[in-house]
Amino acid sequence: MKAIWQFNSILLLSLLSFKLAAQVDSVWSQKPTLEISGFGDVFYVYDFNKPTGTERQPFLYNHNRHNEFNLNLGLIKVGLEHTKYRANLALQTGTYANDNYAAEPGLLKNIFEANIGVALNRDNTLWLDAGVLPSHIGFESAVSMDNWTMTRSLLAENSPYFLTGAKLTFNPKQKWEIAGLIVNGWQRIQRLEGNSLPSFGTQINYSPTEKVTLNWSTFIGTDTPDETRRMRYFNNLYGQFQFTEKFGLITGFDIGTQQRVKGSSAYDFWLSPVIIGQYAINRNWKTAIRAEYYQDKTGVIIPTEIKDGFKTTGLSLNLDYSPAQNIMCRLEGRWLSSENNFFETSTAPTNHNFIIGTSIAIKFSEVIRK
Repeated sequence: MKAIWQFNSILLLSLLSFKLAAQVDSVWSQKPTLEISGFGDVFYVYDFNKPTGTERQPFLYNHNRHNEFNLNLGLIKVGLEHTKYRANLALQTGTYANDNYAAEPGLLKNIFEANIGVALNRDNTLWLDAGVLPSHIGFESAVSMDNWTMTRSLLAENSPYFLTGAKLTFNPKQKWEIAGLIVNGWQRIQRLEGNSLPSFGTQINYSPTEKVTLNWSTFIGTDTPDETRRMRYFNNLYGQFQFTEKFGLITGFDIGTQQRVKGSSAYDFWLSPVIIGQYAINRNWKTAIRAEYYQDKTGVIIPTEIKDGFKTTGLSLNLDYSPAQNIMCRLEGRWLSSENNFFETSTAPTNHNFIIGTSIAIKFSEVIRK
């Protein structure tokens, strides 16, 4: 009798194991969804300082041409989505790619996104993604239609838009997302020559309701070679609030520190607060206003030859018209004011800058296989 009981127990466990393995295999064998999408953003900006060249400001990477029609960003993306894995490949061109990827060699400038991810647990709440990834820092992306204003804030333009490495993401509950990263450096695809130290990042994102998002992101690492290594510590915080169907608000704050010289206990720091309010006039029209400030006295992020460094206040007013969900026409006026004569003109530098810009952007997507 005991032998029969043992045999039945082994048989039952075997059947359960086979059933579980079959279920796992069936999940992995499901066909993924394949989607092709694209984005284009054509713009014109008139800079009333009338700089001598077409490139306007060295600290801006979007819509940064004067008196010239141009393509800010054009990209085509292929995305693979499965319950247990995912992959993205997006190729880009435009002035954004030329300006923001200037440090990357050759064809690497044309990589907007290239990554593969896999679920590490049964509930798909733990994911590992590796490759060229969208940055975990900030609330603005290079895709202008995803942002409340046409131009990017000073805060966004001078923190990473992308990172290359591995990202571990955990969603313990629907309201929380926690991530840790190991990357090649501060907005780099190819690791800086002579730097053997990887950089690290963290993110905590909390959305108590659909109308509120709170985020804290960090970066710890260096952007200098080993011989002159200066450690950098950076924090990005923001909150996004949709108070009514028509009115929303974003507040953000960046603060970073970097060693003055290798091994030093003295640090330089920079900071940037920003606030953006958006009001939906009706289904097709929206307006937004932005107030911002950026301070980098020692030129860690925005180098200058001025004694007091970069200290600039900005105001922007934006008007958007969206006749369809996938197209947006934008008009923006932007005023920047510095404590020093930092902005180029056709004659002598001045302490202020005013531009009017306009753009037409379009998105498209097509599911090839479900």
